[in-house]
Amino acid sequence: MPPTLEFTPQEVATHNHRDSLWVSYLGKVYDVTTFADDHPGGIDYILEFAGGDIEEVMKDPAFHHHSESAYELLSDYCIGTLKGASVGSASTRQETHAVTDTDIQADYKTEHFLDLSRPLFLQMLRCNFTKEFYMEQVHKPRHLSYPAPFFGRDSYLELLSMTPWYVVPMLWLPRVAWYAWGGYAIIQSWTTVASYMAIGLMFWSLLEYAMHRFIFHIENFLPDHPLALAVHFTLHGVHHYLPMDRLRLVMPPALGFTLAYPLVQLGFAAFSPGVANAIIAGTMLGYIGYDLTHYYLHHGRPFLQHLRAMKTYHLAHHYKNFNLGFGVTVKIWDRFFGTFLPVSD
Repeated sequence: MPPTLEFTPQEVATHNHRDSLWVSYLGKVYDVTTFADDHPGGIDYILEFAGGDIEEVMKDPAFHHHSESAYELLSDYCIGTLKGASVGSASTRQETHAVTDTDIQADYKTEHFLDLSRPLFLQMLRCNFTKEFYMEQVHKPRHLSYPAPFFGRDSYLELLSMTPWYVVPMLWLPRVAWYAWGGYAIIQSWTTVASYMAIGLMFWSLLEYAMHRFIFHIENFLPDHPLALAVHFTLHGVHHYLPMDRLRLVMPPALGFTLAYPLVQLGFAAFSPGVANAIIAGTMLGYIGYDLTHYYLHHGRPFLQHLRAMKTYHLAHHYKNFNLGFGVTVKIWDRFFGTFLPVSD
């Protein structure tokens, strides 16, 4: 076991800014610099206590609620102990050395779920987990600073499972232009095309909510079978399991095109060609905005209060209650359908 490092309160107090952000809790010292921007409540909450002790605020639900996974996550950032203080435990794990990633071996040994060093899909396909155990584990976030193997490092499918954020506008904006031009070629009015595109944007907000709630979170209707669990894990479970994985955050093109095809066909069946082209263009534009916003809420530093509130709301869906808060870009459908997730902005 690595030697335990000791820090005085004075030493901890000097690390009180964005570039070096330490806190102490129950006699241990934590370097949360790399996590601060991803904190569900926003970085400002942590900066308020940077360089100090967070015991009181961690147990005060009136200030900011902390789930069990928050305490488990905190232990991943432990770098030593506070000199002269009695040492407690932020979770069942007892690391006292610098770790920014989930301890793969300890996690597998303790939780008996997935080995993050081996292809995740094959483990899910061959698993003997009950649905109840799977749901409990997959919504207990783990964190790695690199993509975990999904199909296997030597598999061509592995590349298809990883999507940088900029691939989304690169692939989908040309399609928006194509359908918008297709609408104009028939309607012969950009004003009318823009109006139908606005309808498509509004339709996307409802589609975003419906897909997130009824396809990606189909837990209540999911069969208790390894194949069903593996499909769920592939579609969305992996995102809750590794919520800060930068390459498995936006939708992979293969999945995006698969989901888009029937919706495009439905659009042409329901509307005249000109109107369908324009509405589809607006819907696709809404999707691009959604996926880029989703990525930004996980990894960006929101500078506007509205964006900070959006970040807090969405990360609360991950860290507080995955059964509520399905809206990412808007909350209106959560309010309308009774799935609004109360959070402290």
